[in-house]
Amino acid sequence: MTSASATGRLASKGRLAIIAGSGKLPLFLAEAARAAGEDPFILRLKNEADADWQSYETAVIGVGDMAGLSALFQRHGIGRVVMSGAVKKRPAFGEIHVNLRSILKLPMALRTLLAGGDDAVLRMVISLIEAQGCEVLGAHEILPGLLATVGPLGKAKPSDDDIRDIERAADAAETLGRLDVGQGAVSVGGRIVALEGVEGTDAMLARVAGLRAEGRISQRRRGVIVKLCKPQQDLRADLPTIGVSTVENAKAAGLAGIAVEAGRALVVERDAMIAAADAAGLFVVGIERSGKDKGP
Repeated sequence: MTSASATGRLASKGRLAIIAGSGKLPLFLAEAARAAGEDPFILRLKNEADADWQSYETAVIGVGDMAGLSALFQRHGIGRVVMSGAVKKRPAFGEIHVNLRSILKLPMALRTLLAGGDDAVLRMVISLIEAQGCEVLGAHEILPGLLATVGPLGKAKPSDDDIRDIERAADAAETLGRLDVGQGAVSVGGRIVALEGVEGTDAMLARVAGLRAEGRISQRRRGVIVKLCKPQQDLRADLPTIGVSTVENAKAAGLAGIAVEAGRALVVERDAMIAAADAAGLFVVGIERSGKDKGP
């Protein structure tokens, strides 16, 4: 989406709310929205949001408190919502509070929380927010400049061996995504050595570093991590994201570089991330999955 079209979406009816989990992405979005003339209201998720929100109007809300969320939407004239940041814990049964607009969806919501993958849960959350009469936007619609572009982002470029590892890991990540398990995979010398689960990317890379230190992964071959959108993923929530920490953890794992899906993955702290990758001699590259199922 172009900046002009994104601005058009921002100018639509209703105040913008940012539901903020952990990490820096929610703050980046808030700053971008403010620069576009918005006055974003920040809904800080209890025990999750960790940014400094002193200069914004905010409220704290429990992850499963749909009734409280609806009340805040009405009180502050919220018409549009962006979900961003990490959420480490799903709400317990006692933390779920619904209102009349969402009570009919409660059985589906409970089944999803108990058995669904992250994408299924996010789709459920989106439907509950839409039931309150709000439009749900994607982070990339607020800040399209965060999207990864095709090709190398820094000085280093993948070798022929790296490209083979990228293809191998991308196939594994796509298969994993279809199961709604995770978004990332690591290939070393054409061998899949790690798949991302609920622990997240950084923990997966820490696991790879441990395996390499134990001699269970080749010391001679470096390997790559690939992060892709799940084929069925709703692009309004939880796009694959990389930043400085991804580079640092990939370096610690002994990898040669990072590949993400161009146009469907977010790059936060781009300049700092590229500088860190260049200093470490790692490549960061945006790839296209031509001919693959692009989902909705």
